[in-house]
Amino acid sequence: MKNFKDASLLDLALTHRSWVNEHKGIRPSNERLEFLGDAVLEFVVSKELYKKFPDKEEGYLTALRANLVNTVSLAGVAKKLDLGPLLNLSKGEEESGGRANPSLLADTVEAIIGAIFIDRGIADAEKFITENLLVETEKRASEPLKDPKSLLQEHVQSQSLPAPKYAVVEESGPDHDKKFVVEAVVSGQVWGRGEGKSKSVAEQEAADNALKTRVA
Repeated sequence: MKNFKDASLLDLALTHRSWVNEHKGIRPSNERLEFLGDAVLEFVVSKELYKKFPDKEEGYLTALRANLVNTVSLAGVAKKLDLGPLLNLSKGEEESGGRANPSLLADTVEAIIGAIFIDRGIADAEKFITENLLVETEKRASEPLKDPKSLLQEHVQSQSLPAPKYAVVEESGPDHDKKFVVEAVVSGQVWGRGEGKSKSVAEQEAADNALKTRVA
């Protein structure tokens, strides 16, 4: 974290869009770095799991990856690194608890991964991911793996809310190349949206997006 060649990249990674709205023209938000970091994170974790578990099917690898890099795990990394006090937030976002918001913290970790990748390359990005997330691989692999729909079900039950419902809101394409858009609905509110070539894939993505934005 302290070894950035270009310190402005770290500043950018720690800049939430709410801060940008209050400080126009200084620098953009960390959203582009987050986009890049998410892709780097998925690649590095996928590569490691592919090598480490040669006999496991795609479904198992996908579920294990989701358990390693979900919002709760990434927010845990942010807390371990004490990123909350370093975030550039608007006054309103700070007053509403933004420095402890798991979704915001998880996004920041992805942005930092993106910044490390640009600043020092894939090897250092992989080192950061290995030390902070892949270190949990053996532990997570020894536990029952849960997919996003199962995790969302558990979360809403813990909040005494009704079970999520999944509604197909869009279906397009020919039979051999369908695309489904699904919404995860809890208590009449849309919590997440996902898309995929099957209803089940779209439902899992909708549940995953719901977890990213709603898990507190």
